Amino acid sequence: MTMAPMQVGGAPADARSDDYSDGVAGSSVHGLHMHGSAPLGMLLIDQLEAFHGRDANGQSWEGEGWYGNDENKLWVRSEGVRSSRGRLEDGDLEAFWNHNVAAFWSTQLGLRHDVGFGPSRQWAALGIQGLAPYWFDIEATAYVGPSGRAAARLRAGYEMLFTQRLILRPELEVNLHGKSDPARGVGSGLADAKLGLRLRYEIRREFAPYIGVVWTRRFAATADFVRDGRRAVFDQQWVAGVRIWF
Repeated sequence: MTMAPMQVGGAPADARSDDYSDGVAGSSVHGLHMHGSAPLGMLLIDQLEAFHGRDANGQSWEGEGWYGNDENKLWVRSEGVRSSRGRLEDGDLEAFWNHNVAAFWSTQLGLRHDVGFGPSRQWAALGIQGLAPYWFDIEATAYVGPSGRAAARLRAGYEMLFTQRLILRPELEVNLHGKSDPARGVGSGLADAKLGLRLRYEIRREFAPYIGVVWTRRFAATADFVRDGRRAVFDQQWVAGVRIWF
């Protein structure tokens, strides 16, 4: 049996390593536990986008940053939505002590502050994040607030590389609440689920424009609040934005 000749030559100069050992981060989680004791930092604006949906248009953001060493870091996260009328509809800011407990896994302990529609809310937060097998980004956080409030947020994402620069990222987010908060339009139980698909092109590793689509579904009492406000329980939004990290 005749064997085909082996491919020779090196990989392109800008090719990603399959284990992210070159420091090129697929997400903020990749490569966070490979720097030794030297303190390092990163700022990732994962989503800075405009959206167009059936009921609303506007802008939204999602980003995070950290500073520290392999064992302990200060970790900050923020996300929010601004309507086309210039009003901040929803937003939050979180600050954590991030402690490494295993390779590519860490626990987080901190605070969260909610702003936007209705009164602001404060929460104590405890969570875990890391890389599951096959490079799935996992983030799970539980929240406890005054007056018996409790909530949880679950996220999962994945990087699908079509080429070294063209990348599709599916991402799923689920929010749950222990009790209704009518002032902020949130019901008890499963509040909402959001599935996003964003296709980005990395002009540089640190700068990547993208387009995508996001589906949002509200459930149970939260859906009732949405109907009372004459908004859609299910919404599909087209998005376009840019991803930047430093």
